[in-house]
Amino acid sequence: MSKEADRFEGEEDKALKDVSEETTTKRTRANTPSPNRGNTASPPRFVSLEELMETAKGVTNMALAHEIMVNQDWQVKPAELPEGSLEHIVKETMHKAFWDCLETQLKEDPPSYEHAIKLLGEIKETLQSFLLLGHGRLHSRIEEVLDLPLIQQQAENGALDIGQLSQFIVEMMGSLCAPLRDQDIRKLKQITEIVPLLKAIFSVLDLMKVDMANFALNSIKPHLMHQSVEYERNKFQEFVEKQPNALDYTEKWLEETVKSLRETDGCAAASSGPPSLLPLNVHNHAYLRLLKWDHASDPFPETVLMDQVRFLEMQQEVERLVLLSSVLLIVYTTTGEAISGLPGLMETLKNTVSVIFTEMHTPSFSMEEALATIGEKLCVDLSHCLSQHGFPPFSAERKSTLKGQISAINQPDNTVHKLMDSRIQSYLLASLESNQHMTPPPLPGGLAPVSRELKELSVRFSRLVNYNKLVFSPFYLKILQNMPAPGESPSTET
Repeated sequence: MSKEADRFEGEEDKALKDVSEETTTKRTRANTPSPNRGNTASPPRFVSLEELMETAKGVTNMALAHEIMVNQDWQVKPAELPEGSLEHIVKETMHKAFWDCLETQLKEDPPSYEHAIKLLGEIKETLQSFLLLGHGRLHSRIEEVLDLPLIQQQAENGALDIGQLSQFIVEMMGSLCAPLRDQDIRKLKQITEIVPLLKAIFSVLDLMKVDMANFALNSIKPHLMHQSVEYERNKFQEFVEKQPNALDYTEKWLEETVKSLRETDGCAAASSGPPSLLPLNVHNHAYLRLLKWDHASDPFPETVLMDQVRFLEMQQEVERLVLLSSVLLIVYTTTGEAISGLPGLMETLKNTVSVIFTEMHTPSFSMEEALATIGEKLCVDLSHCLSQHGFPPFSAERKSTLKGQISAINQPDNTVHKLMDSRIQSYLLASLESNQHMTPPPLPGGLAPVSRELKELSVRFSRLVNYNKLVFSPFYLKILQNMPAPGESPSTET
């Protein structure tokens, strides 16, 4: 039977590996640029298997580094094998055999402490790994109580008290653990049998290892920014050098952004670009276009593939806020001053509409039915509220108008929908631009009811965009510099 150290050795590395694989699966597996992706403008280059494996490894590591930096809630998590999987069954069987063997040894007459002493040694190493520089007294205490040569002598002389040592270990764990483990420590103190207690101790120590890894990560994260940017940029450069046409869709994304800005400015034939075509402005508009992306048909730019899911989630949030603010604006303009002075009414109506829009991006959601339901519900709520405060009843004509305007919101040419969408897009663009001056942009009219949600979204959007700018701006600048001016023919160089 192998010692229990096999169960715990490298647990933090395993957790990081599992999180890396999970991150890669969720964020990059479906989106990682393929060697065959894009047009075949360049001649194919044969790549060795070793180069492909090294590139794949680099992309995986880059994805993990990227996830740590852009995901504020990223944490190392305990590794969990799927219930019923072969690995889970083997692991459980081996662990049960080990603990059964330990229990048999301790019940012998005289008891055999061979495995127990090895476990105490592993526990000692784990406790010492949690100590910081200022924990000199605790280090001395652990060395004194968990003195393995002395414990071995006590075992040989029949004077070893495993229970007393276990209680010391639990007390030491309680002084070193994070507050969220206090409940686990209290449960350990209630266990009286030695083997179940040791088994539970190792389970809690596993959790404490994860807590320590997350604590260390959060402590150094502010200092990782520069190194992470350089690391991602270098890894992506290696990827570009090994993969032909690796930036095809990024080039198309930037080219279409420039074309759109030129058309907007009405200067397609100008010999020199206007201020709107400065690189920073092009970057901002390009990232804003990702919130209008057709994910079903248009390939996502290679440089932002790792964040495609995030941009999709933000796009869906924008769509929800556009509809929500449109409904509330219609309610306000339909009912007029009657509701402006009623405290809490708009927030109540907002919550009602928000609940109905919660599932708006699920396959079973029907926008037509949802808008009809919202119209009916708001008419009832408004009628009740107006009558409570002594206002004239909500007439049938006004009810019909309100329902009709709400049901028409989802029409492609709906004026209110287009207005609120334009204002939200302008606010997000202004948020990107205001980051250079560290001053938040003013909130456009009609968006006050969703101001909190919109500001939170703008912070997440700006943080994600700014980090990607730091990493990939050199690639974007090179593409923009090589882009033909209006009237020029594209270069024939590959």
